[in-house]
Amino acid sequence: MSTLREDAFKIIENAINGVMPDTAIEKALSANREIIDNVKGRIVLISIGKAAFTMAKKFDEVLGQKVHKGLIVTKYGHLKEGLDRYEKIEAGHPILDENSLKAGGCAIEYVKDLNEKDLVVLLLSGGGSAVFESPYKDVTIQDITIVTDQLLASGASIEEINTVRKHMSDLKGGRFAQKCPKTPILAIALSDVIGDRFDTIASGPVHPDESTSEMAAQVVDKYNIFTPQAVREALKDETPKVVQNVVDYLAGGVKDLCNRAAASAQSLGYEPLIMTTSLDCEAREAGRLLGAIARDIGSKEGSMYPQKPCALIFGGETVVHVKGKGLGGRNQELALAAARAIRGVEGVSIFSVGSDGTDGPTDAAGGIIDGESYGFMWAGGIDPDKALEDNDSYRALLASGDLIVTGPTGTNVNDLMVILSK
Repeated sequence: MSTLREDAFKIIENAINGVMPDTAIEKALSANREIIDNVKGRIVLISIGKAAFTMAKKFDEVLGQKVHKGLIVTKYGHLKEGLDRYEKIEAGHPILDENSLKAGGCAIEYVKDLNEKDLVVLLLSGGGSAVFESPYKDVTIQDITIVTDQLLASGASIEEINTVRKHMSDLKGGRFAQKCPKTPILAIALSDVIGDRFDTIASGPVHPDESTSEMAAQVVDKYNIFTPQAVREALKDETPKVVQNVVDYLAGGVKDLCNRAAASAQSLGYEPLIMTTSLDCEAREAGRLLGAIARDIGSKEGSMYPQKPCALIFGGETVVHVKGKGLGGRNQELALAAARAIRGVEGVSIFSVGSDGTDGPTDAAGGIIDGESYGFMWAGGIDPDKALEDNDSYRALLASGDLIVTGPTGTNVNDLMVILSK
């Protein structure tokens, strides 16, 4: 009989493999074939985000002969061999760098001379906010870095962060679409955001922006963010509220990830229950919540849950309010918080994993814990409570042997969290 941990890794593998861009891109192209077939001029392919390479690869396999030229922009370490006829750029994430500006400049050059007979195919995935940028007006890359660093450490939601990012950018919030206003744009997206809103995926470079200058100002005030003068001026200007040259198509998202996890768990003999696909609280609070549910399963307090063996499935994206100087990411912090909550509990395992294979500035994708993990951390010389307060989840999970390391997966549809119980 397989162990909980063995089953967990099978569920992770099957769920992530089930949301790779290949099938999604094929469906998107089939649904929009009339647009592509009716192009009289040039097709320019621009693929941006952590899944940029795999999305572009499938597009090239299907329609590469129609592409005039193409640009692929992704996070460092996410490019693979092949697609040599396209320009490829790796850039910083979650903090942008000079290559992010290079990528933004290249994208502008690719579209500036296009006309109404041409077509831009824009493939979007999470991570696009950082790897693809051109600052707005007098804002500098240093200004954006100063503000983004603070926002990432503040506990602000990804939607709040992107609201501010869009107003500092000359590409986000629909502004990239303004670089070729007469040219049709087909935007195909893998969503890594709760609600699958196109104006939020990769900060919505070609979509009308629902956030306002007032909302951006409220975010920086709420989290007491220091803003340089150029940023304060940029936040006063509204992003486009109408974009008329874009057709969009959602190729996949976290609901697909959770459904795949449920199907995999069921095939392994667990009764699956998808609890939510929009978990968006602080990571440590989510960990405590999942831990509390795990303790209840099988007890009289847990009568609302399926009988064991069962798999309770959560999707979404938590946040970390950074107060310490440790190393980790939101999925690892969730797992560390859950470890304390289920210490000593038998027959239960909890994991949290990023579908893109990366979690924070680490080589891990997340963490997996059980009732023994808390003790193993102590045995490894780590005080798990102090580690949690110092946001040092990576070292705590490393000490207990509970890190999940997948490497870049080639997709990005948010995070998967599962309670397994036998």
